[in-house]
Order: sequence, then structure tokens, then C-alpha cells
Amino acid sequence: MDIQTLVRTRRALHAVAELVLAGPQYRASGTIRLRAALGGFATTAEPHVQVVGAELVAAGERLFLEWTTCAALGAAIGVSPGAPAGLYQDGSGAAPHDPIEVDPQAAQQIVQAFAVGDAALRRLFPQAEPVIWPEHFDIAVTVAEVNYGVSPGDAFQAEPYAYVGPHAVPQGPFWNAPFGAAVTLRELGGVDGVVAFFEQGRELLA
Repeated sequence: MDIQTLVRTRRALHAVAELVLAGPQYRASGTIRLRAALGGFATTAEPHVQVVGAELVAAGERLFLEWTTCAALGAAIGVSPGAPAGLYQDGSGAAPHDPIEVDPQAAQQIVQAFAVGDAALRRLFPQAEPVIWPEHFDIAVTVAEVNYGVSPGDAFQAEPYAYVGPHAVPQGPFWNAPFGAAVTLRELGGVDGVVAFFEQGRELLA
């Protein structure tokens, strides 16, 4: 998987998550929270919309996310696309009529990152509910003023990575990122490795 294809696909899925899932959900149900779902991610309230790999599933429709726009997807499933208004400064930067292109293989790598993150977070923090936040497009929980999560990639790191982000970042070799600590999923090797990384961060902050 070349990194340019991965980045292009991640940006496209971020746009869909923000403009087609989170924005319409916020306007209908008052929440922007998304969740990991089998093969992808989904809304947590009405309207019920899900991304499965490189497809959008909603309202009896199954639409390919290749060479399309969020405007066209919204029209097909009966929602008005657009980001949640006035809630945050960051986001995908995409507009409804911007073209998006999702590579199926890259999409699988991205949704697998969410699945790994969801499993690791639920194992370590069983009382918390992992959330995919549409502004940063990552899955995370916050426990004792520390953010634990997995990102499918961003401007900081192009490939999927796990992170520990305390509200006050300490000094030390473990803390290798401006927001705390980060290690790629490739290096961690799966759910067990992510859990061990989270545990190490938690122990250092105890």
C-alpha cells in the first residue's frame, strides 16, 4: 500500500464521516459521536448511516465511495450533507461538492485501525465507550484527564497509530509527540500491542 493512496482514502473517509454521518446526525439528534462498526464505522443515532469498507450503507442503499461527492451521497440517502456547525475549528476541510476517491484496499487498512482501537480500548477501559470523533477522525476515550486512542493517520503521522495524550504532557523518552506519545500500529502489531502501549502510558502517569 503506497502512502499517497492511503492518505487520499483516509481524507475521503474523513469527509464522509464528517459531512454525511456526523453533520446530519447532529442536526437530527444533537450528537456528533460516531462508533466503530463491523467492517467500518457508523452513526450512533438517527439517521442510521454506516460505512463498510469502501461503501456507504443507509436507507436501503449501498453506494460505492469511488469517484463521487458527499453531496451526491447525501442526495442518494436523503440527508443534507455538511459538517456540524459551530462545534470545532478542525475537521476534514472538505466541502459537499469536493470529489472523493476511496481505494478499497486502503479503506480496509483504515477501518481495521478503528477495529483494533475499539478492541484495545474496550479491553483496557471496559466502563468507557470508545468514540470516533469526526473533527480528528480518530477513536478514543478520555480517562483521568488522559486521551487514549487510535488514529488512522493525520498530518502528524501518515499511517495509523496509537497514542496516549495526557492533558499535561510530561518529560521523558516515552513522550515522543507534541501531544504525548505515539507509535504506529505497524510497530505495535495488533490489539495486544496497543493495549500494552496504553498500559505503559497509564503506568508512567500514575
